[in-house]
Amino acid sequence: MHPVIIVYAALAALIAKFFHFIYTTLTSPVCDVPGPFAARFSKLWYVFAIWTGKAEQINIELHRKHARDGEYYAPVVRLGPNMYSISRPEKAIYGIGSKATKSSWYDTWYDPALEPSLFPDRDPQRHANKRRMFQSMYALSSLLHYEKYVEAVQSIFQERLSEISCDGKQVDLHHWLQCYAFDVVGNITYGRRFGFLDEGQDVGQMITSLDSVLKYATFMGIFSWAHRWVYKYSSNLPGMRGGGLPYLASTVRKELDSRIAQRGKEEKDGGRVHDLDAPRDFLDLALDAEKDPDKAMTMRHVYAMLLSNVVAGSDTTAVSLSSVIFYVARDPRVLARLREELDQAVQDGKATPDCVAFRETQDMPYFQACIKEGLRLTAATGLPLWRVVPAGGVEMLGHYFPEGTEVGINTWLAHYDQTIWGQDVAGFRPERWIEAQEGDGNKLKVMDSNFMPFGLGSRTCIGRHISYLEMCKVIPMIFLNFDIELVNTKLTTENHWFVKPTNFAVKLRRRQN
Repeated sequence: MHPVIIVYAALAALIAKFFHFIYTTLTSPVCDVPGPFAARFSKLWYVFAIWTGKAEQINIELHRKHARDGEYYAPVVRLGPNMYSISRPEKAIYGIGSKATKSSWYDTWYDPALEPSLFPDRDPQRHANKRRMFQSMYALSSLLHYEKYVEAVQSIFQERLSEISCDGKQVDLHHWLQCYAFDVVGNITYGRRFGFLDEGQDVGQMITSLDSVLKYATFMGIFSWAHRWVYKYSSNLPGMRGGGLPYLASTVRKELDSRIAQRGKEEKDGGRVHDLDAPRDFLDLALDAEKDPDKAMTMRHVYAMLLSNVVAGSDTTAVSLSSVIFYVARDPRVLARLREELDQAVQDGKATPDCVAFRETQDMPYFQACIKEGLRLTAATGLPLWRVVPAGGVEMLGHYFPEGTEVGINTWLAHYDQTIWGQDVAGFRPERWIEAQEGDGNKLKVMDSNFMPFGLGSRTCIGRHISYLEMCKVIPMIFLNFDIELVNTKLTTENHWFVKPTNFAVKLRRRQN
């Protein structure tokens, strides 16, 4: 065929595709949904919103801007071609049994040559099967098993904080909280700390690599079709430092191979000997489960969950801890009331200043309210939880969304809805949770249904209980032992999926009773 004919044919195909795109855009059932004009025709507007690091604020402002009289939020706004932000966690999309699946945005969170881990897996049945394999290891009932691992790390963290308080210098508390969270992940997963608290810095560039993972997956997810070609070169892309996901994956693989070799040697030498008083780490439990034929678990599943622990287990907890501690320290009234509750537990012999048992924290209503309020004000994730509308389409929020439409709610949008949380929605007021609990139950039900710091429905974060355990252990220790002087009275953040504090500078002093 003549080359000119090929060129004209290709050009004609592109023109036809362009006009088809314009036609479908202008005739879609959701063509009247408000939003930036550029977002009708290109995803570049959404790319720019994320590039600013303030996508969650832009998302909120967009819903406020297009709200009609009597509305606090516009129910739906457009973020890109076929991409819509919704203001409510609709059951048709996020409810248990919903046919809506995760969008292709999640494909960039794993090596395209491998099977996806739990978080990015878009196949509902495969995801459910994987979740069942590991559910018991992350269940609330397993927390007592992991508590000793957390306490061992917390003891070292308290030593570091004491040293910092004696020094009198300004420190980035979020950094130290991430060091704590990373070492807890290491101790629970592998039975050993990574050494972040010993060094006080990024060990093996793991934090740097994780930051690169977040930026790569967040941006590349918008153009997920290119992931399979770009991933192999991702470590060399501009702004990618520390090796990204390939580096973290190789680190996890080394830990797994080392443990397999160790277990093989022990079995060859006559069997493994366990200290009956010592808890068993996640990796040991997973390798035992892999040998159980009833579990249908493979070594690939074990590897994927180990990697998930590293990628998702530290940043989110550090963000949540930073939020609770910052807002409590900023408000003398809240701090005094929380300390009164904590001090009473110590006086009653239910706790010591150095260690409060997880069980005891469940009987501290104000402390629990502080945790919830911190999780509400600074949710760890700050982009829409993208889902694909299933076959047959969905009618919701006054619009019909055709099959294949991408919709999602941003956790920050839900957590800053004045119609749910009241006129003081932007304020840190733990009492709102206690007041709702003491009411007739309706208010609390509405609040709980719009409270989503760990996701929604069947895709709720499987590791949320471990994160909660860490918060329940370390926050009391900090406020029982230290006074915190904030350098900044407003918490600023940067959002690349995880919304990380950037200015949590403090001066620590030993608490003066």
